[in-house]
Amino acid sequence: MMDSMNREDIQLCCNSHGLYLYCGKDRTSLRCNDGCSFPLVNDIPRFVPSDNYASAFGLQWNEYRTTQLDSHTGLTISRDRLTRLLGGSLEVVSGKMVLEAGCGAGRFSEILLEAGAHLQAVDLSTAVEANYANCCHFPHYSVCQASILELPFAPEQFDIVICIGVIQHTPNPEETMAALCRQLKQGGMLVIDHYTYGYASTLSRRMLRALLLKTPKTFSLDFCKTLTNLLWPLHKLFWKMRTLPLFPRIRSYFIRLSPIVDYHDAYPQLGPERLRIWATLDTHDTLTDYYKHLRSADEIERALSAQGMIQIEAVYAGNGVEARAYRTASPVAT
Repeated sequence: MMDSMNREDIQLCCNSHGLYLYCGKDRTSLRCNDGCSFPLVNDIPRFVPSDNYASAFGLQWNEYRTTQLDSHTGLTISRDRLTRLLGGSLEVVSGKMVLEAGCGAGRFSEILLEAGAHLQAVDLSTAVEANYANCCHFPHYSVCQASILELPFAPEQFDIVICIGVIQHTPNPEETMAALCRQLKQGGMLVIDHYTYGYASTLSRRMLRALLLKTPKTFSLDFCKTLTNLLWPLHKLFWKMRTLPLFPRIRSYFIRLSPIVDYHDAYPQLGPERLRIWATLDTHDTLTDYYKHLRSADEIERALSAQGMIQIEAVYAGNGVEARAYRTASPVAT
C-alpha cells in the first residue's frame, strides 16, 4: 500500500456518492460506505478500466518512462516550459495542493514535487505506473488512474490545477476545462495548454493516423519505432546539410512530407541519440492519439470565462495556446 494513501493531503472519495474512500481489509481495493469498490493495482488506485481511448499513451509512457525527464536528460526543457506556464516562477507551487491532470510519466510531476508542491497526479492511462516509479520517493505525492470528467475528489480541493498536453486529446475540451475548474478552491489558479489551428498535421501523418487507430496498440508502437529508424538517417542528413545552398528549402519540404516528429530545430541540445528517441516517442504520440482537437486563444478564453474564471491570460506559445486563469472569489451561479 503506497505511503501517500496515509498522508494528510487530498483524500480520495467516491465520485458516485461523494463519500470518502477507505482501504478494504484485503488491501487490494478502496471502498465507500455505500458499497462502491475500486481496485488497487500495483499500489495505485484505479477508477477506470485500463483499456480506454488513452491506452496507447499508457504503452508509450511505460516504454519511455524516463525519456523526457529533466533528471534523465540533464537539461531544463520541461522545467523551462512549466516555469513559463506558471507565469515565470516555480515558487508559486511550494506548499500548495496541486492537481496535475494527465500526468503521463512525470516530466512535470518531478519538477512540481522538487518545488515543494503537495501533488495529486492523475492520468486516464496506465502511465500512472511510470509516474509512480519516477516519483514515489517524493513526500506529499499521490497518484491514481482516473478520468478528468469523474475525478475521485470533492470539488474545490486544490490551490492549483495543471493540465499540460492533455485537453486536446479528450472527447470534449470544453467539458474537460469545466471539470478542471470545479477542482479549484476559490481564488485558485488553473494552468493549461492546448493545440491550436495550424498544428503540424501533415498528409502523411493524417493517413498513417487513420490506419494506426484501427490496429492493436502494441502494433502501433512497434510500427512507429520501425518507421522512425528507417527515416531518421534522412532527417539527420538534411540537418547536417541545412547550411548548404538550397538545402534549407529542400529540408523544409522533406519535413512536411515525413511523418516523423523532428526536434532538431527546437531542441538541438538533446544530442543525436536523444533526438532520435524523442522523435520515436512523439511520432507515436501524434499518430495514435484518439482525439486531436484544435482551439484558438479566443476560444480557450471564452470557455474559461463561461466557468466564471477571471484574470484569464491565453496566449500563443509552446505547442499552441497556453493559458492561466483564476477562480472567482465567490461561487459561479449555474
